[in-house]
Amino acid sequence: MFGILSRDDILKMLKASPPLVENLCDVQKQVQPNGIDLTLKEVALLSSPGGLGFSNEDRILSRASPLVFDGLGRIDLLPGCYLVTYNEVVNLPKNIMALAAPRSSLLRCGVSIHSAVWDAGYSGRSQSLMVVYNAQGFRLHRNARIVQMVFFSLSREVAQGYQGMFQGENI
Repeated sequence: MFGILSRDDILKMLKASPPLVENLCDVQKQVQPNGIDLTLKEVALLSSPGGLGFSNEDRILSRASPLVFDGLGRIDLLPGCYLVTYNEVVNLPKNIMALAAPRSSLLRCGVSIHSAVWDAGYSGRSQSLMVVYNAQGFRLHRNARIVQMVFFSLSREVAQGYQGMFQGENI
């Protein structure tokens, strides 16, 4: 059987070893009917150019300079691009892959999050690109729920899970 995991499927997989997702702030608030809300750990400003070619040898990741939350756990962002790191650690078995989309409240404020595919077999604390399009800026709180991750059960387990450079990132 394959398809999108339901809340019941997700809750069951949170009890696995390793859990599908660990380090949740509040399971009841974060587990949705069709996914899990991931929360904000850190915001960083991209501080150097990056580069990409056909070969991984040509890959240059932009450096990121972490920003500081104020004493109330807030950060005011100007329009621009930011790298966000999630609190949660995702542990995908070899028969599950995931995608994430910004929460609709973010979009209604002129902010979006861009993410890539989470391949079957990936494990790590992921990062995504946040873009503040709103010319007035945006205020963000530590641990805010910013994206919903949706899990897809594959028709069968992949022979080899994710083996890229981001395996085990930020753990």
